[in-house]
Amino acid sequence: MKISTKGRYALRLMIDLAQHDAAGYIPLRDISRRQEISAKYLEQIVVQLSRAGLVTSTRGAQGGYQLSRHPSEYTVGEILRITEGSLAPVACMEHDPIECSRAEGCITLGLWRGLYDVINQYLDGITLEDLVSQEQPLDFSI
Repeated sequence: MKISTKGRYALRLMIDLAQHDAAGYIPLRDISRRQEISAKYLEQIVVQLSRAGLVTSTRGAQGGYQLSRHPSEYTVGEILRITEGSLAPVACMEHDPIECSRAEGCITLGLWRGLYDVINQYLDGITLEDLVSQEQPLDFSI
């Protein structure tokens, strides 16, 4: 599993909104400047986040984006699934039930299922609030 640029930038955008939550609606150009990410690219990402209900927006001179919930109510896993889709380490784990004709006799299926469970538990165990409340990088060891 490899997290794409879109997934990483979505997480940075959400962290930025959480860090500046008290300021109300934040213009995308401000986030773009602080995060050093193209505003055009952020526009594509924020559309996905908005459709999923993670952010709200308003237009006009005081327009921009803000979180629709408290930072403690978002997990890293939730944010990444919106931009990345499945976090499955192999294609056969993307469907439930598994649609692989070899699943019954697959010796490695348990390995992939275990890895998938660890990925989901880990990413769903870290909230946006966890990330923004720390001044130093966190060590989220398993």
